Amino acid sequence: MERTIKPAQRLHGVLKVPGDKSISHRALALGVLAKGKHVIEGLSPVEDVQRTAQCMRRLGCFVETMPDGRVLVFSHHLEPEVVLHAGNSGTTARLLAALSAGLGVTCTVDGDESLRKRPMDRVAEPLSAMGATITLSPGGTLPMSIHGGRLTGIRYALPVPSAQVKSALLMAGLLASGETTVVERVPTRDHTEILLRAMGVNVKCEGGAVTVRGGSRVTGTRVAVPGDFSSAAYFLAAAVCLRDSEVYLPVTGVNPTRTGLVDTLREMGAEIAFENGEDPGGEPVADVYARSSSLKGVTVDDPARIAFTIDELPILAVAATQADGTTRVRGAAALRVKETNRIAAMARNLTSMGADMQALPDGFVVRGPTRLKGARVSSFGDHRIAMATTVAALLADGETVLGDDDVVAVSYPHFFVDLTALVS
Repeated sequence: MERTIKPAQRLHGVLKVPGDKSISHRALALGVLAKGKHVIEGLSPVEDVQRTAQCMRRLGCFVETMPDGRVLVFSHHLEPEVVLHAGNSGTTARLLAALSAGLGVTCTVDGDESLRKRPMDRVAEPLSAMGATITLSPGGTLPMSIHGGRLTGIRYALPVPSAQVKSALLMAGLLASGETTVVERVPTRDHTEILLRAMGVNVKCEGGAVTVRGGSRVTGTRVAVPGDFSSAAYFLAAAVCLRDSEVYLPVTGVNPTRTGLVDTLREMGAEIAFENGEDPGGEPVADVYARSSSLKGVTVDDPARIAFTIDELPILAVAATQADGTTRVRGAAALRVKETNRIAAMARNLTSMGADMQALPDGFVVRGPTRLKGARVSSFGDHRIAMATTVAALLADGETVLGDDDVVAVSYPHFFVDLTALVS
């Protein structure tokens, strides 16, 4: 489906973004292991999270939305042999594969055409080392067949930074004998560690190594999911780039392992503030405020900053088109194996809109400022490309036609409705 996007004069108002997708996935998956009542408030309504819930039901878990909107999760009667369809969600595929392996379930994990192109050997190899029997398609991709059994804890150094793989191995480690340690050269988002501590698990973090002990009791708890920073990022960037704009996004997650975009935009000159901060359950939350700012180009190549900005690099590319000078991003080769090749996709869209953007093997260079112009562009079947390009369209002269706009349902079904409410 195509959508025509007109340029905006400004962005102004207050918006509560939907619940954090990453936390929602993990809160659901840990419900499989929880003893006692496990309740999730503010669960993300997005398609990816619904896939995780559906897969858990297929495994035999109880996942039910109560009249007040809270979601109750507990393990019931696990099915011995199932097919789990993860749709477009890499998080769903990796977390549920690990849980299936540890719970002794025989299953096949599959996904849509896009997910079938993403690397799954990253999680299959360490799970195999723990004792699971796993078969992948040629090329290390889905479908993935898993024969779970008795796992043994391992020490595993992540060859590529991945919060999904780290989370999967920690969950499998709780079902294994002995200790499981995941070593990170570059820190990644720590939502799983925070949730596990809230559920009574002793999680040791020392020198880049995260350790859990098999057989640890996982106690059900109340999880309050904050607003998704990755969803907030589009409105923040748009407000910074458009004249006479300001937005206020209350109760948004501001975990520092997720807010690398804010750090970078501030270095570029953006006025972004966190107000009324708190950390219920260990997850930092704040009201986030942003207003129109003059930006300058910067270089982003610190591995930790890249890891803490990985989902927001497409919208950073858009903001860079409005900055004075050159913005360089290096060390982000992981962008090429997301739902699409995000480096190539953003370069193609922004170049067609008049931007001076060069794709690199592991990042991009943008020279600005550029007065963008409307064009016919594509989402490339990727929700983040669709939303980032929409923000670029707001900054452009003339109308922009975006193809396959409904892909935003993967992470933000009401994105266009919420955006329209703020645009003037």
